Amino acid sequence: MGLLGGAGPRPVTHRTQVGIIGAGPSGLLLSHLLARNGIESVVVETRSREYCEQRQRAGLLEQTTVSLLRECGLGRRMDAEGIEHGGIYLQYAGERHHIDFRDLVGATVTIYAQTEIVKDLIAARLADNAWIEFSVSDTQVSDIDSDRPVLRYRDSAGVPHEVVCDVIAGCDGFHGISSAAAPPERVWERRYPYSWLGILADVAPSTDELIYAHHPEGFALHSVRTPQVSRLYLQVDADDDIANWPDDRIWAALQRRFALDGWTLQEGPIREKSITPMRSYVRAPMRRGRLFLAGDAAHIVPPTGAKGLNLAVRDVARLATALVAWLRDGDSRLADEYADVSLRRVWRATHFSWWMTLMLHTTPGDDFGMALQLSQLRYVTTSRAAATTLAENYTGVVAA
Repeated sequence: MGLLGGAGPRPVTHRTQVGIIGAGPSGLLLSHLLARNGIESVVVETRSREYCEQRQRAGLLEQTTVSLLRECGLGRRMDAEGIEHGGIYLQYAGERHHIDFRDLVGATVTIYAQTEIVKDLIAARLADNAWIEFSVSDTQVSDIDSDRPVLRYRDSAGVPHEVVCDVIAGCDGFHGISSAAAPPERVWERRYPYSWLGILADVAPSTDELIYAHHPEGFALHSVRTPQVSRLYLQVDADDDIANWPDDRIWAALQRRFALDGWTLQEGPIREKSITPMRSYVRAPMRRGRLFLAGDAAHIVPPTGAKGLNLAVRDVARLATALVAWLRDGDSRLADEYADVSLRRVWRATHFSWWMTLMLHTTPGDDFGMALQLSQLRYVTTSRAAATTLAENYTGVVAA
């Protein structure tokens, strides 16, 4: 990108222990966990603070994620405003069945929007006088195979900076510069022939727990955001356009796919709507030299299993422990194991997300596939062993 090429001001030089690229939940949480153990960091983000705090994303937290946020002092608002769920509903062939997580595995999940986690993290980091740079540009990394990798960027005023680090953490997503700076040795990818149309509606949820609905017309999900706001999704074609979906058409499709005798889907004003492609992506390794990748920079899962945010949290929890042991205590073993150990958990979540996706999403004209899906759904809802497998993976209590 030629940050320092040609005439221009000399960069402001700095020194820190960990340079973190990306102020999403993974980058901010990593900075927070490191700080609690005496490790300094800088977080740089191309977006504005306002964008980071308003961007709508997932919001279903595994029990382990909830426990971690509490343990590191970030649970106050989550405990006050989050909604604990003890299971989910699976709906198919005109029937709705409850999968009881508490009974099956003694665990729960919590609805608390990723947006709110980011707000909590930013507030906590700024209260600790953390070094966070929003609205940066020309972000680069270099010398990642040396013991002094360098993070370069221009701040919001256009001033160039050069930060010499011990380690750099790439938490900037699939399209960020970190993944490109450490080309993978191998990539596994699966693109699905459908997308999710998601809406945020100003209407109280019509259900006490999430409903995953299999329907010949396509999958639907009734999720929850707050006691006053509902989050709902529809399976649509992979190349569909949101312009094809006026509000009336969305509600009509949701009504058909959730239809159940004695139950009513309440409608309300749609505040936001968008279409998200579905894909599975895993790259290896998750490290090159002193550049470590976490979250979407290293792996993407379809949202059916609610694993994306939770996987990112698990990545940075493990990475924080490894970096503290290395940079504070001089023990690099956990850092050396980070990529391989993390990938084992990533593949477990990738498989579960793929399995949930294939069980619930329909393909027009595929009667054989439809029959297999209905057989699998009947098995999951009538076999305690099968239901336990789903509950273990969904709540995150399964070992990986």
